[in-house]
Amino acid sequence: MSDENGRPDTGDLADGGSGPRPEPLRFFGTTWVNHDDGYKARRIGVAVGSVAVTVAACLVLRFAYEGLAIADIGRFVAVLLVVMFTGCTALAFGHTWDSFRKRPDPARQSSLRGLLTIGFVGSLLAYTLRSFREAPGEQLHRAEYEAARTQHTRRNTRRTGNPAKRRRKG
Repeated sequence: MSDENGRPDTGDLADGGSGPRPEPLRFFGTTWVNHDDGYKARRIGVAVGSVAVTVAACLVLRFAYEGLAIADIGRFVAVLLVVMFTGCTALAFGHTWDSFRKRPDPARQSSLRGLLTIGFVGSLLAYTLRSFREAPGEQLHRAEYEAARTQHTRRNTRRTGNPAKRRRKG
């Protein structure tokens, strides 16, 4: 088996042996493990791209609101629309931000799908802010990968000596 660059996939363990494999992140692959193979350039690209997409999404919402204002929908509906988008954006931001620290519950994710879709600007904003700090999701993946490596090392540590030949105390 080989990685996207054609090199043999050795599991990124220090000894190059078998072990847990790091889970690839979107746009980063497994470069987040050692911060190599253009990781910094990818982070800059993701940050710039996510800022551009977030600004474009805000412009789309603004044009949609202006279209509704031209249609003269009424003050009450306009306020209701702004409150709805603001609330959904806040919920989407919080949900997306939390998903970078712990795995989201699939049942909750499916029940919030509509709200998260309406508040897509909040998700984009959370992704943008996280991309300035790290590869989005890196903290969660690193914690899971380190735990898997620790567990693998603990499981595969060989005991010294034959337990049957141990002397009994007493």
